[in-house]
Amino acid sequence: MSTFLQLDAPALLAAALAGGTCGLLGGFLVLRKEALLGDAISHAVLPGIVAGFALTGLRTAWPMLLGALAAALLATAAITLVRRRARLEAGAATGLVFTGFFALGLVGLELTDARAADLDLDCVLFGQIETLLWLEATGWRSLLDPAALAGLPRQLGLLAAVAALAAGFVALCWQPLRLVCFDPDLARALGLRVERWELALNALIALAAVAAFEAVGSILVVALLAGPAAALRFLTDRYAVQLWGGAALGAGLGVAGVLLAGPLPAALGAPVALNAAGVIGTLAGLSVAGAMLLARRPPPTSGREVAAARR
Repeated sequence: MSTFLQLDAPALLAAALAGGTCGLLGGFLVLRKEALLGDAISHAVLPGIVAGFALTGLRTAWPMLLGALAAALLATAAITLVRRRARLEAGAATGLVFTGFFALGLVGLELTDARAADLDLDCVLFGQIETLLWLEATGWRSLLDPAALAGLPRQLGLLAAVAALAAGFVALCWQPLRLVCFDPDLARALGLRVERWELALNALIALAAVAAFEAVGSILVVALLAGPAAALRFLTDRYAVQLWGGAALGAGLGVAGVLLAGPLPAALGAPVALNAAGVIGTLAGLSVAGAMLLARRPPPTSGREVAAARR
């Protein structure tokens, strides 16, 4: 049990928190038909993370979180500006901006001392979920021991805080968010500042992306934002099921991916293990494929079907 708590439990918890948060917020991206925006935000946070480290010299949560949030908001504003000035389609503008931001972040990695702090390309793309260890754990009693709990990986605290913030925001702003997703014009007519609500959602997605960034990497953040939400979109037209079901599916995929990557092969006596981020990403893709096969009809697109989804 001590070995499980030290080696496997932190990775399982991190994967569940990251998957649940991204699965919940990804539902809004899919409902708004802006799934590519999740890709953009998860890549655009890189220069902010590098800038936070370069300015402070510290690889701690707050400098990187603030830098990533600033970069994500700047990328969102840049996408809006490019769409308006260049009159480009939303997907083209999003792709143009996020590739530029990501390239800027990669250049920053090479020009700063980020590599010396183990913030390199492998960490950025694939994360380091296997390196999350709780060496202070000695058994179940450690769960109630303040000294042992203080030794939990710092990534878990950030992931848990962002997960609680995301769940609380969605629960408290349930009706306005539904209006913004399904009928922005009606929301404006009712006096809602749609642009501000969208900015708040994008900021929350940015927080989720940077919280999961170090643990699972940018590629898996994209998969968790899009995969669970897209799978649920094939299976339901109910707003609540789409969002909370996506959160549950994302958390389940994270836990299943970690178990299949390391603990299960070890229990079966296999001499090798798999990359957890790769397994979780694969499961996210398979969940979408499975949902497509199970779906009796395509996702609702007509006015009548959308009206049913609102209910």
